[in-house]
Amino acid sequence: MSPEAYHFDTLALHAGQSVDATQSRGVPVYRTTSYLFKNTEHAANLFALKELGNIYTRLMNPTTDVLEQRVAQLEGGAASVAFSSGTSAIFSTVVTLAEAGDDIVSATNLYGGTYTQFEAILPKLGIRVQFVDAKDPGSFERAIGPRTRALYIETIGNPVLDFTDVQAVARVAHDHGLPLIVDGTFTTPYLLRSIEHGADIVINSLTKWMGGHGSAIGGIVTDAGRFDWNGGRHPLFSEPDANYHGLRWATDLPEPLAPLAFALRLRTVPLRNLGACVSPDNSWIFLQGLETLPVRMARHCANAQRVAEHLAAHPQVAWVRYPGLKDDPSYALASRYLHNGFGGMVVFGVKGGYEAAVRLIDRIELFSHLANVGDAKSLILHPASTSHSQLTEEQQRASGLTPDLIRLSIGLEYPDDIITALDEALATAG
Repeated sequence: MSPEAYHFDTLALHAGQSVDATQSRGVPVYRTTSYLFKNTEHAANLFALKELGNIYTRLMNPTTDVLEQRVAQLEGGAASVAFSSGTSAIFSTVVTLAEAGDDIVSATNLYGGTYTQFEAILPKLGIRVQFVDAKDPGSFERAIGPRTRALYIETIGNPVLDFTDVQAVARVAHDHGLPLIVDGTFTTPYLLRSIEHGADIVINSLTKWMGGHGSAIGGIVTDAGRFDWNGGRHPLFSEPDANYHGLRWATDLPEPLAPLAFALRLRTVPLRNLGACVSPDNSWIFLQGLETLPVRMARHCANAQRVAEHLAAHPQVAWVRYPGLKDDPSYALASRYLHNGFGGMVVFGVKGGYEAAVRLIDRIELFSHLANVGDAKSLILHPASTSHSQLTEEQQRASGLTPDLIRLSIGLEYPDDIITALDEALATAG
């Protein structure tokens, strides 16, 4: 069978690995910095992109190569490039497309670290980010200007959990000759393969559900391999690149590399020269997580659904957001896209506001109070004072974040135990 014929669960276990000369069933960890060249011609060809191969682990590594190929197949893309973190993956994606004087248009409901990068750091490099309402696809179109290089969204916004109409935003992007960048961390390709709905570039934090055990930091970018970079809006691809002897990424790459223009520039410009590479050991850890991604995501979603329904009926809970609740503002839209579950995140507010939320977090058992999501264990956080604390109160409210919001990453524990822990904490928080 060809890889395209296998189901997602099978690809999660097998994609990207060719058994090597040792006949090792497990993916080996290649702890090496560099690789031997066959001769000077071979070395020159590798550096000139005339052939692909290993040069230095900052650029690529055989263990990481399996990870990249596996994620590319799980996403339905052409190629993936792994990074040391999701944040470095986002930054590297933007600077591969944009330079000083350019801009991107982004949804405002973002993870706090992404928002800060877009609002405070990129503008200092001359790249402007315009923030718009993700619930209104037309707002993206109204913000597009002559030097806009991409549109950017999260599938499920962090932390308010609004679902974004990927197809609608993709249509706006493509009508203007722009790529759509999607952060798919909260859905993973198990719940949503964004490329099938129009995404051109998909970013995932490997740290979260794809790794799944809170044991390593990493990020990965997947190139759909079908965007026309020679459409006039991306001079970094259509004009000669002085660093590669005048190579025009959009037109000069030979087949079969031509569809991989974005992935190749991402690897050879920011990854090579800024150095945010993932370690081979972390790549191996992520491969262990990917093998069980379908099984774990199904349990995360089932547990989160039960928790959301329980909280929605709880007398001490003021409100609940979860895309799988039938009265949630995102339910109708999310139901069109998500057929394997609605994710592992639940957010809610306690009657009594901020003070009650603090008491609950300080007293809850079983849940780990920390700044992460997507762990096998259940996690809890108050985003307004932690992960999104760099945003002003006005910026927080613009993204839907209120002072009483409690963020739950629902783990794999027995669901009744999760609910009991919440009930006990709610009883003492009032």
